[in-house]
Amino acid sequence: MAGAGARKPALHWTYISLVVLALGVAGCSDRGNGQTAGQKVDAAIAKTQDAAVRAKDKAEVLAGEARDKVVASEPAMREGAANVKEAARETGAAVAGTVEDVAITASVSSSLAKDPELSAARIDVDTKGGVVKLQGPAPSAAAKARAGDIAKAVKGVSSVDNQLDVRAM
Repeated sequence: MAGAGARKPALHWTYISLVVLALGVAGCSDRGNGQTAGQKVDAAIAKTQDAAVRAKDKAEVLAGEARDKVVASEPAMREGAANVKEAARETGAAVAGTVEDVAITASVSSSLAKDPELSAARIDVDTKGGVVKLQGPAPSAAAKARAGDIAKAVKGVSSVDNQLDVRAM
């Protein structure tokens, strides 16, 4: 019986191996649709590849739409930049004109102050766009005319609006 006892553990391991093998085979199959684990993995890989292709296609569509929007907005951006440039140019010209007008006003006032008959403190000098406007009193018609001539002689003056009132000071 020694021989029969030696076979018993070997037979026992054979049964265990068969059960494990059967369980392994059973685990690799899905009784619902008959797919094995390998087939399930292949199906999952295929689904992942399809999803990646769809995501790539969607990204390309969105990138194309974004590119189209940028291209469509370029003329508006160029126009806006041109408008800003023109506004800056106009502002610069206006500032330069204002500075020039202030310089003309100062120069006319200074020149009028040199005349002993004219009271530069009482004559209001205003300049806009190179046009000088004189307001206030003048002691005589000759002094009024001289004030106009003094203002016309200043560099940058395009014309003089002499509104001085002739009256004794």
